[in-house]
Amino acid sequence: MELSKLTSEQLITLNSDLSSKDEIIKFLVSKLYQAGKISNEEDFYQAVLERESLTPTGIDNGLAIPHGKDGVVREAAFAVVTLKKPVKDWESVVEGNKVQYVFLLAIPQNDRNSVQMQLLAEMMTKMANHTYTEKLYASKTVKEFYQNLDNGVNSDEIKSFDRSIVAVTACAAGIAHTYMAAEALTKAGQELGVNVYVEKQGANGIEDRHTNEMLKNASAAIFAVDVAVKEEERFSHLPTIKTKVSAPLKDAKKIIETALVKAEQTARGEYVEHSRHQEAGFLETVKEAVMTGISHVIPLIVAGGMIAAICVIFARTFGFTDLMNTEGSWLYLIKSMGSGLLGTLMVPVLSAYMAYSIGDKPALASGFAAGFCANTVGGGFLLGMLGGIIAGYSIRYLKKWIPAKGTFAGFVSFVIYPVLSCLIVGVLLLVVLGKPVAMINTALVDFLGSMAGTNAALLGAVLGIMVSFDLGGPVNKAAYAFCVAAMAEGVLMPYCAFASIKMVSAFGVTFATKFRKDLFTPEEREVGNSTWLLGLAGITEGAIPFMMADPIRVIISLCTGSAVCGAIVAMFNIGLDVPGAGIFSIFVLTADNIPLAMIVWFGAAVIGAIISAVLLVITRKQKLAKAK
Repeated sequence: MELSKLTSEQLITLNSDLSSKDEIIKFLVSKLYQAGKISNEEDFYQAVLERESLTPTGIDNGLAIPHGKDGVVREAAFAVVTLKKPVKDWESVVEGNKVQYVFLLAIPQNDRNSVQMQLLAEMMTKMANHTYTEKLYASKTVKEFYQNLDNGVNSDEIKSFDRSIVAVTACAAGIAHTYMAAEALTKAGQELGVNVYVEKQGANGIEDRHTNEMLKNASAAIFAVDVAVKEEERFSHLPTIKTKVSAPLKDAKKIIETALVKAEQTARGEYVEHSRHQEAGFLETVKEAVMTGISHVIPLIVAGGMIAAICVIFARTFGFTDLMNTEGSWLYLIKSMGSGLLGTLMVPVLSAYMAYSIGDKPALASGFAAGFCANTVGGGFLLGMLGGIIAGYSIRYLKKWIPAKGTFAGFVSFVIYPVLSCLIVGVLLLVVLGKPVAMINTALVDFLGSMAGTNAALLGAVLGIMVSFDLGGPVNKAAYAFCVAAMAEGVLMPYCAFASIKMVSAFGVTFATKFRKDLFTPEEREVGNSTWLLGLAGITEGAIPFMMADPIRVIISLCTGSAVCGAIVAMFNIGLDVPGAGIFSIFVLTADNIPLAMIVWFGAAVIGAIISAVLLVITRKQKLAKAK
């Protein structure tokens, strides 16, 4: 964007005697009115004051950018005034900013082209460059000032040095401060003789991503952020300084110097190359997206499940079942919150973070839209996951077809990408794919619901093998996703079996190490002392040390016992509609005979654990015999 196209020499005033904020604003409003940019001075003045009451418009280094958006603005424009004496009481982002350069922006109410965002982003980026501002503010005449508005920094001014630092900048909005902080750090590095490579994690995802070479050769890392750093593990080998994103605007040199001092005082770790930035194949991308979606939906499932379980247990224990079932009662509302986390938010969150994994931050909107569409048409997890993939890939291709570059980057990222992607997702899921996938989903639910006897036992056994095959890994997570999806559709047996199976591996390890201590090392016996507690909490990872030491024998042992457990629970057709409750799931089982269901559910886990323990002992004897 060329700033000169939105102003004129008539709208620029240098070395004014104005001394108060109100005088300055009124003066600039008058200039805009005289130039025909606004149709009513008073209305626009009030619009500017209204904006001033929201957040500070003073920035730093003597700069203020007040702005107003109103129907009296005929066309986007800005007026400028420089002051002989700075205004000390102008509310600013950086405390102590003495305002001497004021740019008043006038934006039409119907800002279809998002000029306000483009103009602010362009100004913020340029004003953070000291070379630019020095030349601009040194202008002797209005004509020179006007011409210098669009003068940038020549590429040959950027020098290269022996020392280097990697930095990440990120603000909540992902536009102004992200780029201003990046510019400030780069500029300060040039002055200090340090290469500062800045990765901007803004509205358009990760820009100027650090290469492996940059990360390997860097002395330290600087995080100037107000949000979480993406892929922070890339910097784990480096001494790190963390500040707010506004800090480099105040004193970027001090931050860089602090980072260099820390680099000298702190031992640097060994760098491990990361290849995530290389675009993976479709299947690998989808697999990673599913894992990302599941990892983000687990807290919802656990929180919602535990809240619902607590309410049910409380109601059954103290005779408040009628109260819990009375619409509008406090217990009903709390249980509804837990159920809502599971029933209403689960699929949209899964879809959104699958899309995020594929298309980064711009894909979140269409990812949530995909989950909403799946809930609307009854497509369940199947349509939600498909929608998340479509949302993520739609953003990927939009980034290729409509690159977010230059002054339009913010507009494209905040408006074009989410709107077009949501439309693509909406049309495909609601009009084209929704009904067919919903029919498949319904058929699958009916099939699962009708399973009994041998068929149900087979499903339970398969789930048992999947749960204990990698103890929390991708196969385990796939089984988890299937069971939660079935539960969301009203098929309660799979998750009930899953919850019982999760105790088998932990109990099996404890039984084996307790009854045949002589076959196991002191470290293994110590692990066995605690795994049963993890099992009661529904955590399978406690058995991982055993699996790592002897994977083939341990996997066979644990999967066999888990398969038996899953088959028993499935054959008795016991249900569970509260996920994530661990051993407390025993109190919220659904069955015709609850006492019998409780015995079977826990007893199946104990039987499976005994089988696994026996096999662990037998295979350990074989291993020791071969070693002699």
